[in-house]
Amino acid sequence: MRKKILITGGAGFVGSHLCRRLLNEGNNVICLDNFFTGDKENILDMLPNPYFELIRHDVQEPILLEVDEIYNLACPASPPYYQFDPVATTKTSVMGAINMLGIAKKCKAKILQASTSEVYGDPEVHPQPESYKGSVSTTGIRACYDEGKRCAETLFFDYYRQHNVKIKVIRIFNTYGPAMNPNDGRVVSNFIVQALKGEDITMYGDGTQSRSFQYIDDLIEGMIKLMASPDSFTGPVNIGNPNEFTMLELAQKVIELTGSNSKIIFQPLPQDDPLQRQPLIDLAKKELDWEPTIELEEGLKKTIAYFESVI
Repeated sequence: MRKKILITGGAGFVGSHLCRRLLNEGNNVICLDNFFTGDKENILDMLPNPYFELIRHDVQEPILLEVDEIYNLACPASPPYYQFDPVATTKTSVMGAINMLGIAKKCKAKILQASTSEVYGDPEVHPQPESYKGSVSTTGIRACYDEGKRCAETLFFDYYRQHNVKIKVIRIFNTYGPAMNPNDGRVVSNFIVQALKGEDITMYGDGTQSRSFQYIDDLIEGMIKLMASPDSFTGPVNIGNPNEFTMLELAQKVIELTGSNSKIIFQPLPQDDPLQRQPLIDLAKKELDWEPTIELEEGLKKTIAYFESVI
C-alpha cells in the first residue's frame, strides 16, 4: 500500500531530495511549493512519474488534501531570501504550520516540522542540546525566521497536547549538497561559486566563527528515521554533523578542492549572526540510531561537482 505523503517546499533544496527519496521508496508524493525559493529544475526528473504530483500553492493559504504523512519544509531558509520579505517569512512559518497541522488533525496524519538550529540563536551553551532554550533576538533582522520557527514548534506541541496530532520536530543544522541555489547567500554555496568563478571569497567577520556542516543525504536519512520512529517520540531532535569548522577553514578547504586562486576578503559580520553552531546529537543516536556518515571533504567534492555542472 503506497503512502500518500505531502512535502511542502518540495521543490526546494532539501525538499527535492526528500521527494526523490520517498518516491524511490514506492510512495505517492505530493510536492507543494509556491516557487519563491524552490526551482522546478530540482524536480523535473520526477514530473513524468505517475506517483508524483506537483501543486503550486502558498502554505500561508489553507488547502484541503487527503494524506497519510506531511513533511512541512516550506520557508525560505537563507538570510537574503527570508529578509527580502520578513513579514511573509513569519507568516509562512506560523500560518503554514497552522494550515498543515489542520490537515494532519483532519486526516489523522503524522506530521514533521522542519525546524532549525536557528531556534538556539547566538548560543550561550556549546554544543547545543535540545534542552537549551536559546538566546534569540525578537527584534533583529533575523527574527522573522528564528522566531517564526520557534512559534511553529510551539504550535506543533500545542496541537499535540490539545488535539492529539502525531507530531515530529526536527532541528536541522547547516546542510549543503547538490541542488543548492548558487545565489542563495549561504556560506557553502557562496564560497564554492566564488572559488569556481575565480572571484574573491567574501568572509563576514574575522573567519573564526564556527559552523557544523552536514551533507544532504545524512539529513534526509535523519528525517525519514524520525518520521518512522514511535509516535511517543516527538522530538525536538537535533540532526546535524557535530564536526565543527571555522569559516576560515571552510574557505581554505573550498579553495584547495576547487584549485582556485581566489583570495579571501573580510567584511563586517551581519547583525545577530551567531558566532558558534554545533549540535549535540546524543538524542538522535539513542532514539533514531542516526549519526552522519559523510564527512566535509567528501560532501564538498560532490557539491563542487554539482556547481561545476550548473554554473
